[in-house]
Amino acid sequence: MGKTTVSINLAHAFAIAGVKTLLVDADPQGSVGLSLTRQSRLLPGFYDYLADPGLPLEQLIVPTRLATFSLMASGQAGDYDTGGSMGAHLARVRTLLHQISHRGFDLCLIDTAAGLFGVSGDVIASSDAVLIPQQAEPLGIRSVPKLLDGLGKLRVMNPRLQVLGVLLTMVQNDLDDSIEAAKALRQLLPAELVFQNEVPRDGTFIKASARGLPAGVMENGEPIRKIFEGIRMEIARKTSSPALNPRHA
Repeated sequence: MGKTTVSINLAHAFAIAGVKTLLVDADPQGSVGLSLTRQSRLLPGFYDYLADPGLPLEQLIVPTRLATFSLMASGQAGDYDTGGSMGAHLARVRTLLHQISHRGFDLCLIDTAAGLFGVSGDVIASSDAVLIPQQAEPLGIRSVPKLLDGLGKLRVMNPRLQVLGVLLTMVQNDLDDSIEAAKALRQLLPAELVFQNEVPRDGTFIKASARGLPAGVMENGEPIRKIFEGIRMEIARKTSSPALNPRHA
């Protein structure tokens, strides 16, 4: 449970707050689509647009039962350049985001493959902000400074990029190693670079994925919904964007 779980539940938190949200699956594994709709492998999506930017946006955006929440699947195009050099798809990614903005979405949240190269790098170089989900485990914590350094270098290509911070996930408060890893990260980084809210390891996420739903709408999912509402509010404060906090606009 990591970046895809965060993407789905955070997008849902923004949507139920009244923010018109598009969740884009830019991970070739199609994890977002498979978590929310079993037909996602049959849908055109993000990578199909990169292969053919003439595709109408109407064919790529999938509405959900929540009027403020839409999806874009990863698609069926097979030429995925996730680990190659940056820049190959930069212009097309920026054109796509421009089109999405003009469709009236307040927020486009993109779940990318891990890393800062290939398409993932092009997405970050085209975005306003980036959030870093990090599992609360010792090995992963050690790699965070290097990742932040890489994001700093990407700001040369995208000066407006805001690093929102690191969000601890899979936190186990009954496991000393997990507690110590979370504590170590908070000691390693400035307070403003680590989200106050943490995402726990919880079986509800697995059950929600099996049913194709965000975890917050599940029975006994209220505590998870509140966590992601807290994360949403932290992001709204960090960006100071009225569009991301419509209840207080």
